[in-house]
Amino acid sequence: MKTMKTILIAATLICASVVSTMSAQQAAAPAHQWKVAKGDSVMIKRECDKYLTGETPSTWVYDKVHTVGQLGTKRFPEGILLMNIYSWICEECLVPVHPREEQDAAAAKAQAGQAKPLEGAPAQETPKESEAVVVKETVETVSEAAAAAAAAAEAQQTEAQPTTEEAQTSAEEAQQAQAKPEVVVEQIKGDSVKSQQHFKGAYDRFTIGVRGGASGLLHKVEQGNWTCGGAAILDLQYAHYWTEEGRPVDLGIITGLSLGYAQSGMKTAVNSEFDTKDEKDNIHYVIKADEVKENDGQIQLEIPLMFALYHQNGLFFNVGPRFMLPVYTPFNQKISENDNTYISAYFPDYGINVTNETITGKLAQDDYKTKGSKNGNQFTINIMLTAEIGYEWTLKSGNSLGLGAYADYGVYSSYKNNTSNEPLVKVQPPQGTNAANVEVLSATKTYASKLGYFDVGVKLAYHFNFPKKSAAANSKLF
Repeated sequence: MKTMKTILIAATLICASVVSTMSAQQAAAPAHQWKVAKGDSVMIKRECDKYLTGETPSTWVYDKVHTVGQLGTKRFPEGILLMNIYSWICEECLVPVHPREEQDAAAAKAQAGQAKPLEGAPAQETPKESEAVVVKETVETVSEAAAAAAAAAEAQQTEAQPTTEEAQTSAEEAQQAQAKPEVVVEQIKGDSVKSQQHFKGAYDRFTIGVRGGASGLLHKVEQGNWTCGGAAILDLQYAHYWTEEGRPVDLGIITGLSLGYAQSGMKTAVNSEFDTKDEKDNIHYVIKADEVKENDGQIQLEIPLMFALYHQNGLFFNVGPRFMLPVYTPFNQKISENDNTYISAYFPDYGINVTNETITGKLAQDDYKTKGSKNGNQFTINIMLTAEIGYEWTLKSGNSLGLGAYADYGVYSSYKNNTSNEPLVKVQPPQGTNAANVEVLSATKTYASKLGYFDVGVKLAYHFNFPKKSAAANSKLF
């Protein structure tokens, strides 16, 4: 037993000397100074419980590897902007995930330059060398004691043999215990990489946008053709995006409400004949006009339901259906004023043909240009296929500004005109001595049996981005 005590004392002295030497070396080494740079991979310390904006971080942000996107802003000059969560935080709350080898190498080089002695100068004993001498003397003393103990142990080989085997086994276990933390460290590093590649999160945004360009109601007529108009629309939209680390594209869905005005027109000619009767006589009317121009407009409500793609470099693409409802449809039209515009009436009982006389219903000055408050196609449902593409700029506030192009095309319209066979200019026969009553109808109401829709133009939008703070379910690692 005395031999064992002697061996243990010697081992204790050796370990104490080695630990003392290592502590001295660590105390002499300069502390590593880490400075945050844009693009660094960092994690948030658990003891950090506030963003610079005063909000409390959700629990899932502590387990996530973040990328530094910006250093400082007008509001937070010393702040660090972390990408994906779009939150500002102080530098003291961050720890590096991958220390930069360049800084470590520079620090080591500077340390080596300070330790190098000048040529021709007498060698002086450094604190490290003094400590090494003390350690050496201590080791020699302990070695002598160990040798004496070993000599005494030879006399008791039978009793000491099991003890030696147990010591060897304990040494092997201790060696394995020292190697085990390295494996754990490697495993932690692997989990960090895995979480960086497969972490899933989400964020929301509210958008205010305006768009405008060319539009058309696409009149379906047997005679004449439509003309292009313009549109101006205000968009209020909400979007939800799903993100995943390692995937450059965010996937989302967009809905909202839009209100705007769209306008287009049509050109047609009038050349119709019809018979009618008053109380006494039969009258055959002939109505002719070289050209009738009509502009049709509508105030419309739209509800989009689009699938969204947003790339990390700023490009975006949205596509999906848009439901449109016209709520007010004003119109105005003008009939050409020339010698080829006339209304004639033939009285077969008398064999008399009268042209542009009061009794036949001559067009008054107001009849050549008419305005209507509605056009008969209110509250019809239109389904459009819409697409948007463009680019977004991220602002210092964390919000973004987008500019792009859009196009809508109607694939379905519930508008049906059951009065398409009526003449554009209606004449009621004179009653007694009174003149005929002339009524000019809307060309869309009379000649257009169906309406479609399309518009194309540019869109400008401002996006308010909101990281989803309470999305603990989205922080799972897969």
